[in-house]
Amino acid sequence: MRAVLAFVRLGRPLFLGGGFLLYALGAVVAALHGHALDWRRYALGQGAVTAFQWMTHYANDYFDYDADLANQTPTRWSGGSGVLRAGELPRKVALIAAIVLALIGGGLTVAIGVAAGGTAVVTLVAISALAWAYSAPPLRLCARGLGELDTVIVVTGLVPWLAFALQAPDLRGLGVLALAIVPLALLQFAMLLAIELPDAASDAATGKRTLIVRLGAERGAQVFVLITTLAYAWLPISSLIGLPTRVVLAATAPVPIAAWRISRIADHEDPDAFAQLTFFAVFVLVATALAEVVAFVTLL
Repeated sequence: MRAVLAFVRLGRPLFLGGGFLLYALGAVVAALHGHALDWRRYALGQGAVTAFQWMTHYANDYFDYDADLANQTPTRWSGGSGVLRAGELPRKVALIAAIVLALIGGGLTVAIGVAAGGTAVVTLVAISALAWAYSAPPLRLCARGLGELDTVIVVTGLVPWLAFALQAPDLRGLGVLALAIVPLALLQFAMLLAIELPDAASDAATGKRTLIVRLGAERGAQVFVLITTLAYAWLPISSLIGLPTRVVLAATAPVPIAAWRISRIADHEDPDAFAQLTFFAVFVLVATALAEVVAFVTLL
């Protein structure tokens, strides 16, 4: 039983929630614009997204093993799952799990191709390729300062786009989805910077040159502040060009917490504050995405 629980923790299932939330965003925007939800397509798409996302979690722990082993300041949200570092499972278990999940995602991609056609297949191939390339060689984008952009493209771009395209083949409503995605993409980028701050020393020591390692912690913290500010500054602009007012107002709900975290950005210098720094970066993104989804649902 201990091994089973360790295997589950290795996959960091809590992080899967973001994939469900952003997938739901694409589908609910499609429904708002008059498209009846096809629940079979919805389930197949969600299954493929979850398989590829979970694949990434296991692959990250496998390929980031050296950096995670050197990390002296891990948090619940950064530094890997801690399972391999603690020797609770053999390292190869993570790679095997990642490969199995990739195969499951591939099978679901084929099923989606039969049900919905080529656009969804191309999207899922892109999701799987970019997700694998995040930490796996030869590209290993996370070590080149490109992992942050890679993640933003997949999680806040391709995932909601897939859900939307599966339900809205005529793409009616795509402009509204794009407006809703912008602040989430910016907050995703900021969140990734925050999560990398506690790992900067171990990443640098093991040759994992994330964007924070390349920028330096101080400059990276400043970029975090700038991007978080831009995310919420976008909302009033988006209301003028088509994002429903109710969605805009709902998405501003986390602003006080975001402002508080900006005021506490100096916490990146204090290892005792790393857990709080990373948690609230995740919280702000999830809260904003959830607020958007709920607001769209109330407009149906």
